[in-house]
Amino acid sequence: MVQRMADEIPEGYMDGIAAIDVSRKTVPHPTQDHVYTLGECVPLETGAEYVTSRVVLYHGSFQALAEERPGFDWRGEAWETLLHELRHHLEWKAGAPDLERYDWAAEQNFAREARESFDPLFYRSGEVVEEGVYRVDDDVFLERTVRALPRAAEVLWHGHRYRVRVPQASLPLYLVLDGLRPAPAGEAIVVFRRKPRLWDLFKGRQPASDARATAEELE
Repeated sequence: MVQRMADEIPEGYMDGIAAIDVSRKTVPHPTQDHVYTLGECVPLETGAEYVTSRVVLYHGSFQALAEERPGFDWRGEAWETLLHELRHHLEWKAGAPDLERYDWAAEQNFAREARESFDPLFYRSGEVVEEGVYRVDDDVFLERTVRALPRAAEVLWHGHRYRVRVPQASLPLYLVLDGLRPAPAGEAIVVFRRKPRLWDLFKGRQPASDARATAEELE
């Protein structure tokens, strides 16, 4: 169905679209219940005069909404999502700096996953979901500014509150959460960091700590 829709779009709007795919993934909204990401425009390559992208529609997200909404209009929602993501591609072609920052954030996230050195605030150059919540590829970053690490913290995920024990480590701490429902498409990470201070300018980049913890849903 999505391929037939793509065939209806004039060629000029498809310039730079490397692929339009349907993924099995379910991508829940980080904080809001009954909200899912239906599609995404993924940057592949940028240059001085070109941008290429891959458009993905998430079948799992459509299925989740269809189970909650009787009479869900699969075709209408898919068409609206496809056009929305193509618009992102056209906007990126008109303003490459934002795309370059996102590409850099994705590279830094790869370094984090590989346990290599990375900028501890890279996620702020990703997609802003809402205040204090960012997304880079499939990973969601929930930012917490603290003076010192708490013993425990509460997290809002997809409309439900969770409590998680915080291991004691140095700041900044990247705490990967297990046990969230529905599960994130990638990782859900709480980033504990200090409020920036003047003398941080003279200390250089501080290495980040990392840990995992199981989040328990609160009644």
